[in-house]
Amino acid sequence: MASTTNAPTGTSATPDYNPWKALIALCLGFFMILVDTTIVSVATPAIIEDLGAEVNSVIWVTSAYLLAYAVPLLITGRLGDRYGQKKLFMLGLALFTASSLWCGLTGSIEGLIIARVFQGFGGSLMTPQTMATITRIFPAESRGKAMAVWGATAGLALLVGPILGGVLVDTLGWEWIFFINVPVGVVGLFLASAWVPALPTHPHRFDWLGVALSGVGMFLLVFGIQEGHQYDWGTITGVISVPLLIGLGVVVLGLFLVWQRVNTREPLVPLGLFSDRNFSLANVAIAAMGFSVTAMAFPLMLWAQLVKGWTPTESALLMTPMAVMSLVLAPVVGRWTDSVHPRTLVATGFALLTGSMIWLIAVMEPDAAVWALALPLTVFGIGNALVWAPNSATATRNLQMQQAGAGAGVYNATRQVASVLGSAGIAVLMDSRLAANGLVFKPSEGATGSLPAQVLAPFSDAMTQAMLLVPAGLAVGLVGVLFFERPKHQRTPVAAPAATAEVAPG
Repeated sequence: MASTTNAPTGTSATPDYNPWKALIALCLGFFMILVDTTIVSVATPAIIEDLGAEVNSVIWVTSAYLLAYAVPLLITGRLGDRYGQKKLFMLGLALFTASSLWCGLTGSIEGLIIARVFQGFGGSLMTPQTMATITRIFPAESRGKAMAVWGATAGLALLVGPILGGVLVDTLGWEWIFFINVPVGVVGLFLASAWVPALPTHPHRFDWLGVALSGVGMFLLVFGIQEGHQYDWGTITGVISVPLLIGLGVVVLGLFLVWQRVNTREPLVPLGLFSDRNFSLANVAIAAMGFSVTAMAFPLMLWAQLVKGWTPTESALLMTPMAVMSLVLAPVVGRWTDSVHPRTLVATGFALLTGSMIWLIAVMEPDAAVWALALPLTVFGIGNALVWAPNSATATRNLQMQQAGAGAGVYNATRQVASVLGSAGIAVLMDSRLAANGLVFKPSEGATGSLPAQVLAPFSDAMTQAMLLVPAGLAVGLVGVLFFERPKHQRTPVAAPAATAEVAPG
């Protein structure tokens, strides 16, 4: 019989494990997962050439991973509460590592797509466990420092993915974007086994109807949004169309929410999570981040390669100032997170992100100097550091320990679905602005090399116009976080008057 606890495990004065060592092991696996959400985009041309694949098939190398990663997140978060976060994390890491080896060894595009499905599912098993374990092993008053490391890992991984991908593809070949995961995964398994504690579990009743409804609804919604651009938002086959899939996904998820409300036993996603204002607003904020960071990367990388004529590695190095600032500021922001009102930190971060994107768009001209691009991207990195860690800590800080897995699952599912929306939205907008500027080239059809001189200006204009979607998405996050409340651990109760204060001086 599983043991239960209602107190934060590991918050005693003398825990039998080192939470900071556990954090290192967790972040190593989490870093691998997020890097693999972006690293493949740089390798697309090489995969097409080496495997003799069509562009449409190679798109599924990323699509299959994202689907297998995003769809089960609500479920895998709850599984960690029931069977143990350490067990689920190590199972996911083992599956992710083995699938990475499979990806690199495969000789066909079909085999690569299947391997990516298993890799994505391994990532889905791992992700909620990292956040839930941090929530449980660090006390609320010092959790911000730990979440700063976790947040910096997330922000850094999304930025490092294209850089690492470009270097590996240019030097060793596309297979190495997968092979590099194998030794890292083996080390991660060893560290997790030694350092991550096996925390007490909670004997949840498992909501199988909720599992079915959430899985089907998430699949229909994510698949429809993700593939909509590929099919021009029309018919996929027969009577099945993209709008039909998205509509059905929304309906099924609506039924899922109704079931969660009327379920008298134990729902898969306790809707009481959203009674905490900070949790709800943190989900809005992380959705804005997932949407905007994903939407930014594609037009920026395309502009750098086709307008500036840079290689994939040179283009990806544009992200270096962002990555460096996120890493350098992580410990500083961690100290602030535990004592400063989250509204102050996260709102400042979103303001810097929004302003830096408007600045970047203004200087993205065909003859722009590297330093002119690096300055706004440096500011973007500062804003990135101020959002990821404080927002993640704020999301879970007030939750009950037995809800840590469910809360982490919802938070990460929100981020991932928003990322898919950002990818789909920017693709549609890019095609629209290219057409409006008199160009027939579609980014979805792929392209390599620099553009003819006569189309540099209209192509550059199309990319910058499309990128206006990014500050618009960030502005939504900014508005949301303005309503954060001060976390419970920062609220100082008003002291009762001292007894001597009632006595008049004699």
